[in-house]
Amino acid sequence: MDSGQILLSYIKVWVILLLLSATFQNSKLAAKNTAQDKKRKLAAENSGFISIDCGAEEDYLDGDTGITYKTDKDFISTGKNKVVAPEHNLTTLYYGNMANSLRTFPEGKRNCYTLKPRQGKNQNYYVRAFFYYGNYDSKNQTQIKFDLYIGVNHWTTVVDMQWTYYEIIHYSVTDTIYVCLVNTGFGVPFINGLDLRFMNDSPYRSMNGSLIPKVLADLGGLDPTLGAMRYKDDVYDRIWRLDVNLNDSVSNSTEANIDIQGSDDPCRLPVEVLRTAVQPRNGHNSLSYSYTLRHRENFTPEFLVFFHFAEIEQIAPGERREFTITLNGLNYGPFTLEYLKPLTIGPYKLQVPEDQVRFSIDATLRSDLPPILNAFEIFKLWPLPDSPTNQTDVDAIMAIKEAYKIDRVDWQGDPCLPLTTWTGLLCNDDNPPRIISLDLSNNELTGTVLEAFAQLPHLTILDLSGNKLTGAIPHSLKEKSNSRQLQLSLDGNLDLCKMDTCEKKKRSFPVLVIAFVISVSVLLLLNIITIFWRLKIENSTNMLNWRERLQIAVDAANGLEYLHNGCRPPIVHRDLKSSNILLTENLQAKIADFGLSKAFATEGDSYVITVPAGTPGYIDPEFRASGNLNKKSDVYSFGILLCELITGQPPLIKGHQGHTHILQWVSPLVERGDIQSIIDPRLQGEFSTNCAWKALEIALSCVPLTSRQRPDMSDILGELKECLAMEMSSEMIMRGSVEMSLVLGTDMAPNLR
Repeated sequence: MDSGQILLSYIKVWVILLLLSATFQNSKLAAKNTAQDKKRKLAAENSGFISIDCGAEEDYLDGDTGITYKTDKDFISTGKNKVVAPEHNLTTLYYGNMANSLRTFPEGKRNCYTLKPRQGKNQNYYVRAFFYYGNYDSKNQTQIKFDLYIGVNHWTTVVDMQWTYYEIIHYSVTDTIYVCLVNTGFGVPFINGLDLRFMNDSPYRSMNGSLIPKVLADLGGLDPTLGAMRYKDDVYDRIWRLDVNLNDSVSNSTEANIDIQGSDDPCRLPVEVLRTAVQPRNGHNSLSYSYTLRHRENFTPEFLVFFHFAEIEQIAPGERREFTITLNGLNYGPFTLEYLKPLTIGPYKLQVPEDQVRFSIDATLRSDLPPILNAFEIFKLWPLPDSPTNQTDVDAIMAIKEAYKIDRVDWQGDPCLPLTTWTGLLCNDDNPPRIISLDLSNNELTGTVLEAFAQLPHLTILDLSGNKLTGAIPHSLKEKSNSRQLQLSLDGNLDLCKMDTCEKKKRSFPVLVIAFVISVSVLLLLNIITIFWRLKIENSTNMLNWRERLQIAVDAANGLEYLHNGCRPPIVHRDLKSSNILLTENLQAKIADFGLSKAFATEGDSYVITVPAGTPGYIDPEFRASGNLNKKSDVYSFGILLCELITGQPPLIKGHQGHTHILQWVSPLVERGDIQSIIDPRLQGEFSTNCAWKALEIALSCVPLTSRQRPDMSDILGELKECLAMEMSSEMIMRGSVEMSLVLGTDMAPNLR
């Protein structure tokens, strides 16, 4: 064997070992990310879902439904976790583990869950609350009664001690939805679970209130012992009862496929619901049902009724099925059906002074076949007489609460409603209410007087006396006080500057100033000596590949993490955007343009009060509303920057009807799980799907509307490094596969004789 053959053999062995090593490393990564990948797929499918197991100690995935349940720690700060007594444990199919854990609220009259769906305001949401006493307190109580509110309006009174749930379809006019439990003096309120489902463009809407589901009946179900049907069979996660029976009816079913996606029926019923139906027994031509109200109201209730049909029987030529519907004495029809095509008839709105909904479905004289019915729904229209507090006032008071870290039991939910206002706060009777008085005296408040106080335009009394506030009084507050529009009390704040001009105090620690100057100088020097061009992906002649984009993201995150956590005091950039990320000739990213940057006065400060500034599309909405600048403001901008790198789209996408923010553009694609349409098409599919989902998850984790829900840059940097490692491992395997193919192809070629 000559030296060339020996060398070739060594190369073969080296390639095989490299491939095996890469495969092993990738299998470790795959094992590590299997659970994350499952959650990622569920997140894509369920991006309109919020599922809370109240009282649970950790998040979990329910195997029966594929729903990921979260603990309630991110949704409420009050209450105590409890478990039901062991002898009362329930096994509830399709409801996770929520029946056996709960949260109780022994303190405070009103305790509220704060839900912030990604789809925001002016949308339809299906909200469901679960309750089960289970003798958690070992008192064997026979009745506990408390009120449940959605937003500022009464939803229902909880009186059931056994496993039950209450539902409402709510059209939210605010970005935040509060679900509040109100103690009425008849026992400690509790809750086991809370669901929120985005209803998209569903037909379930009442512009004058909400809808309370009363009956969702799947008729003709083959196994009524299952009790209910829900997600994944139902995309809206409606819970369908299988135990509703119509008088003198028999079941019918089919295994044929019913095309829901291709149907124009907006109700989008589950295929399994439409595959079953009921029809009258032999000799009868009518189906009938009646629903009686359990509780009388002090007003005449109104209802919406939907009837759902699909012809599941192949009708012989020349025969026809034709029927009419009679609903509380009103006649509709006649109607005919097409084979395997869903049809929703309704909604029919009716007033029910006699407290009963009655309907019958009757064959016409021309019909050869009896009528059928696959499913029906009855909803009660629920008025919402009260409006939430004006959103401008809510944003301002929330910014004040966050900045001063005000921790009061009753400072949750809407500031002015329902029933009572927050302690120290008064509202007027306008619709919507406005905040007119705020007493924060003797509350150990520290820091400066916030500009957010001036964003309460109806505020006439502001008492900040007896605190430890420092710095200057905002000019806008001074003007209102001098013009007697505002009664401002500031006594007892010894370090507060009340004069028109303030002498700047000398720094106690000049070392911090020197460190700050050196840090900024070093960063500026790095950028000045760097050979760079501006990161404009859409105008670049040399298009960046996927790995290069991830490397740029890691470099930028590294620089931002240093500003936030490496500098003393920390620095907030305040204008992070793609044109301020500069690249060396080796595509190493550097952060530039510190013209708008801010440093904290001391290392321990968490925010700076300043005039909102920055570039449209990148500015943190919380900073824009409150003027409170913190490190998480940069995190939001970094999330937008990541979205740019991933999608190739600018932060404000120009269209025929104006500009669309990149988050509004990407959200519906995330809901559909369509990663191919999200990633920059110029990459031509040359990226790892798992890596792309992870990068997108990191980007979206940076952009919640409230800063406390955003991660620290150190966490983001770690996640991005892991994402880059995944991509490099994937590339290594691909290169190894190609090299192995070439080597084996050469080795296995036939010898010429």
